[in-house]
Amino acid sequence: MTSEGAAPVRSDPDVVVVGGGVAGLFCAYHLRRSGASVTVLERGALGGPQSCSYGNTGFVGTHGAAPLAEPGMRSLRTLGMLSPGAAFYVRPRLDRELLRWLGHFGQACSATAAAAGFRVLVGMKKRSLEILLGLCESPSIAATFESPGIVLTYRTAEGFAAASRSVARTIASGVPLRVLGPGELDELEPKTRFAVHGALYNPEGAYLRVPEFVIEFGRLLREMGVEICEHTDVLGFEVQTLKVVGLHTNRGDLRPRDVVVAAGAWSTECARLAGIGLMLQPIKGYSVTMDMPSSGPSRPVLLSEGRVAMVPLGDRLRIGGRLELAGMNNDISARRVQGMLRTVHEYLPELEETQTRETWSGLRPCTPDGLPLIGRTGLRNLLVAVGYGHIGMGLAPAGGELISHILAGEQPITDPAPLRPDRFGSTESTRR
Repeated sequence: MTSEGAAPVRSDPDVVVVGGGVAGLFCAYHLRRSGASVTVLERGALGGPQSCSYGNTGFVGTHGAAPLAEPGMRSLRTLGMLSPGAAFYVRPRLDRELLRWLGHFGQACSATAAAAGFRVLVGMKKRSLEILLGLCESPSIAATFESPGIVLTYRTAEGFAAASRSVARTIASGVPLRVLGPGELDELEPKTRFAVHGALYNPEGAYLRVPEFVIEFGRLLREMGVEICEHTDVLGFEVQTLKVVGLHTNRGDLRPRDVVVAAGAWSTECARLAGIGLMLQPIKGYSVTMDMPSSGPSRPVLLSEGRVAMVPLGDRLRIGGRLELAGMNNDISARRVQGMLRTVHEYLPELEETQTRETWSGLRPCTPDGLPLIGRTGLRNLLVAVGYGHIGMGLAPAGGELISHILAGEQPITDPAPLRPDRFGSTESTRR
């Protein structure tokens, strides 16, 4: 869809970034700082409901670095993933790409793979937090960033014991996690009553208010000279001798030097237009935003076994969770939403009901091993920065920096090797 009267896009920028979510915007930010002229193409409004950057919990910081593929998750049936009520639900369907993805997912569900993935993600999250702290010195963006720490709660003795055993290893990896002693949870959250067995605390827990952050970041990028074209669809790529020589959009054609695909869950379809295959599946997540209850938490809280997160947004409380592998289907399941709210009631039985302001769902692009795909593809000047999954807000700053380093030929801060787009098989273009 094109805005009425929209001007044609600039035809010859150094780099075109396809996607105006946090992944694409951080690519544009670092590329512009390196001196490149940059055009961002966003299919809807910047920070609009179509974007996964719109309704999520916005968590950043060093928590939540465990890959989705964890030891013991090989059997979907054993873990109840085929049940519509499961926290992580796989909707059964005949889909060859889904079956391939699940095959690689099973291979990644080993202790060795999970530990290696955790190290990579922690490194990216720490670097991303450093970048965010610098970026949020800008007054317009500072108001969208909060860093009060995060509480991880465990309703069962088994869950708390397992989490407590991992604290020493987590601290050794650079994450400042500690077990809360008796009464400490009440001291941190005096208004909120939890029905839990125990809790951990990470003082580096932080979050971005979305979509406000995305909108303000877009304004800053425009001030830096980045062209952001909203309501702009990529219709096709012109490829010659394994190189993109042109992009066709509903607002005109472009002939950039390089192209970066960072279009979230739509990246697979976009890359396919250029003959590139990506090992991605869209994973749906839900959120409910409501008036802040008088007994609501003052900082982010994870309801760990239930895979549900809560984040305070001033006079609002946002609850997010419920991962669902259901293809490019963004319908809202009332059953899934009610299951998420029941989980909240189990952990916080005294939390009063308030007026719901919005119920939302969004699609996150996920790889089987939980690590993003960042780097060059089978086309010499086409790169991708995709696959951040449900922790994209905390990975995108470092991912965008890595894209900038690759294109500038600089020594990267983030090791690109574990993030190679071809690690699940060739991304070689089927077009010449």
